[in-house]
Amino acid sequence: MRVEILTIGAELLLGYTIDTNAAFMARALSEIGVAVVRHDTVGDEPELIARAIRDGLERTGAVITSGGLGPTADDRTRDGLAAAFGRELLTDPEALAQVERRFRLFGRTMPKINVVQALVPRGARVLENRFGSAPALWMEDERGRWVITLPGVPSEMRGLLTETVIPILRERESAAPTVVASKTIRTTGIGESALAELLGEDGGDAVAGLPLAYLPGWEGVDLRITAAEMPAADAERALGEAARRLRERAGAYVYGEGSANLAGVVLDLCRERSLTIATAESCTGGLIGARLTDVPGSSDVYVGGVVAYSNRIKESMLGVPEELINRGGAVSEDVAKAMAAGARERLGADVGIAVTGIAGPGGGSAEKPVGTVWVAVQIGEDMRTFGRVYLGDRGEVRSRASQTALDTVRGMLTQPR
Repeated sequence: MRVEILTIGAELLLGYTIDTNAAFMARALSEIGVAVVRHDTVGDEPELIARAIRDGLERTGAVITSGGLGPTADDRTRDGLAAAFGRELLTDPEALAQVERRFRLFGRTMPKINVVQALVPRGARVLENRFGSAPALWMEDERGRWVITLPGVPSEMRGLLTETVIPILRERESAAPTVVASKTIRTTGIGESALAELLGEDGGDAVAGLPLAYLPGWEGVDLRITAAEMPAADAERALGEAARRLRERAGAYVYGEGSANLAGVVLDLCRERSLTIATAESCTGGLIGARLTDVPGSSDVYVGGVVAYSNRIKESMLGVPEELINRGGAVSEDVAKAMAAGARERLGADVGIAVTGIAGPGGGSAEKPVGTVWVAVQIGEDMRTFGRVYLGDRGEVRSRASQTALDTVRGMLTQPR
């Protein structure tokens, strides 16, 4: 089965809202063997919505939309759907009762404006929305071509897609069950081109003929392999073998698969060794601590941290000698080492992580340009430091510095000297 995704809303085109719905739908559909072959986004004008639906039906015969089912004047997906099929809009008693029930559930009276959510093109099937007030719709023509309209609110869309739409699509799929499945290998500490060179052209024999995509970001480079139109068991075997080969080829740069979180990986490694962590952060402003504490259960490993932005705090809270700062400046290898040692000693932890740098946009010099960062990690008597100049804006510099710091811990625990 091939489908197209159509997301609707001027806020998506203007960039005020990030379109996470399309990504979620594509992943969920691919897991059941439905191939998403196109993704379009249009504004709130009914004629544009109608045209996009008609074009999608001509190409694939199946379109799933998201957005434009609310009660306000800019919610025009119902009008576009009716126009695409040449049907009039009618107030549907089932849809109206559904909207009214939603308001009663929260002890509220339904505003008159919400009656518009019960307008349904003649012949459409109303799909119950347990997650919000906007009924979803299924519209099909005499040729068996169909459209499903889903709300744009992410929680509503996800609930409806998972609980209602996917079961319907499973029932309709009469061909031998196949899947479009992917597996992601997460790497860090190596650039995209260097990684491609390491793996060989197109991944070489590492991916056993499966398509390989390089997905760079501030966390590192993700490697995504995809198996399409295969029975589930075959896809799982092919992806497993390709992932094994990629991990073997990329070696120490790999820190996990799928949605693996480097902070979570570090916490697990420390937990296995009964180690605790303390942080001392200057330019990252507590970001490393935040990433660690974002992971549930981190309190048995992470004891706390000091955000030492000023030199006075570096000296008084972390014990950094004043002469070190005077000699090389706050952004220096010696100060980073003293901060890591101070965090470890004063907070009573086994692992001390420290970062000091110039995140920008100002504060740089010819000798220490914006993006200059020093990272230090101490575990026992082992101290490792890294000096980097990161490109990007303030947020990117801080994020990349936190990634380097966490990956340094990972490296020290998995590749001891």
